[in-house]
Amino acid sequence: MNRKSGNMATKPLFWLKWGVPMALIIGIKTAQFFPSLIENVYSTHWYVSISEILRILTGWIPFSLGDILYGGLAIFLLIKVVLVTRLLLGKKLTWKGTGMAALRIVKILMWIYIWFNLAWGLNYHRLGIAHQLGLQKFEYCKEDVRSLTREIIQKLNECRRQIKDTTLPQPSLAEVFKGAYNSYENVSKEMSFLTYHHGSVKSSLYSSSLGSYFGFTGYYDPFSGEAQVRSDIPRVLIPYISCHEMAHQLGYASESDANFVGYLAASSSDDVYFRYSVYLDLFSYAQGQEVISYLAERDVKGLIQEMKKNRTDLDTLVKNDRKQIREFFFKRRNRISPLVSGLYDQYLKMNHQLAGINSYDEVIDWLIAYRKKYGKL
Repeated sequence: MNRKSGNMATKPLFWLKWGVPMALIIGIKTAQFFPSLIENVYSTHWYVSISEILRILTGWIPFSLGDILYGGLAIFLLIKVVLVTRLLLGKKLTWKGTGMAALRIVKILMWIYIWFNLAWGLNYHRLGIAHQLGLQKFEYCKEDVRSLTREIIQKLNECRRQIKDTTLPQPSLAEVFKGAYNSYENVSKEMSFLTYHHGSVKSSLYSSSLGSYFGFTGYYDPFSGEAQVRSDIPRVLIPYISCHEMAHQLGYASESDANFVGYLAASSSDDVYFRYSVYLDLFSYAQGQEVISYLAERDVKGLIQEMKKNRTDLDTLVKNDRKQIREFFFKRRNRISPLVSGLYDQYLKMNHQLAGINSYDEVIDWLIAYRKKYGKL
């Protein structure tokens, strides 16, 4: 009788431990097939509240709480690996013990997956900024890319001439983060869906130690709601990177969307330093797309001429700034960074970004579509 009662008591507990997470995962997987539902219910309503609560909780902390948690998790896992290895070598680990440990790991991973998606990950399946602005991708030609590049060069030169010093300013990170917040205030006057409250943008604790090896310049932590920016890179890159990571905080999960929203914010800034930052980055994307367009037509001669024209048209100070940026990253090349990029490429593909790491470049698609529809850049 006691044994039977015990079995009956454990059944509800079993379904609570495994049935609830399984049901939530099935619900998440099902929701991913309905982008309109995610856009209208999750991304623009539920997620807005979740993200603001997270930023309120972490924004006041002067350091990155997420980075500390990740560091603690890495140490914890390392200790566990050492302990398990010792048990295996000492033949003290039974099959039953191994199975129980494996089940605990699976259960933890299930809840991590659930929290990741409910706190942010479902945004990978939303309709996004193109839907909100009524933009449609189309087959653009080489001339469209050339025209876009010409205008970006013009914007670059105009911005650089307004920064009168030969050496670029080096504002503090606090000033940059405040400027990024102001940029979103400006753009939200025209696009209310880009309203941003309760800032939580911070310098990554792993900037100089792991930044070069992992190949990141910024990242968003969906578990703490913090946006991290690498602080050791050339300062002129940080304004646009900050706006990009803040776009992730607003629920634009795809890298192409975050790049485009970051552009909308930074280009709306009253600070010429922010506008210069975004056009510097966009020029690299645009020129890269030019290379692809010319090579697709096997027009090597035309490509060489176009690259020469770009270099001739760029202001001398712009060329000097780009050279310093290239030298910074060239000196920090290593063999680990490409491996990490490869892993991130697979992560993006698993999260509905079929272009993987190249999805960053798709900002050019949206820039051309935006320029065509609204007649401005």
